[in-house]
Amino acid sequence: MADDPIEEPAFEPSPEDVASVLAWFDDYDELAATAQVERMADLAMFPLNSVTDDAEGNGSASWSDREQYVREMTEIVGDGARMESVRTPHFLSRSLVFVVTDATYTHDGVRHRMRYGDLLIRREGRWYFQTMVQGGWG
Repeated sequence: MADDPIEEPAFEPSPEDVASVLAWFDDYDELAATAQVERMADLAMFPLNSVTDDAEGNGSASWSDREQYVREMTEIVGDGARMESVRTPHFLSRSLVFVVTDATYTHDGVRHRMRYGDLLIRREGRWYFQTMVQGGWG
């Protein structure tokens, strides 16, 4: 047993690391609320991966370029929905974080709950989202 290699500890984010991720989401949410889709796209690292499943439980994955993302998000954002979110970042390393979001949104007076995840990548000191994971879009 003495010859076993010592495993390095997992990355432990500082409060500043966590705050930077949550601030990124605050900015993204504001852009989404005001339907600034081109600026939302500036926060992505393309090609953007999307992972989901369908009602039968079959998973799927796809990717989109900036043009496709802008086209799809233009149809989705700015429809009067209000969202409240609680986000839990899970740092994989200093520059990779998977964020699980538990959200409630209200649209046309009806409240809906959902859970989704985003993989953010830090490059040159800035966060970008690269993979979106949410059930039910397949």
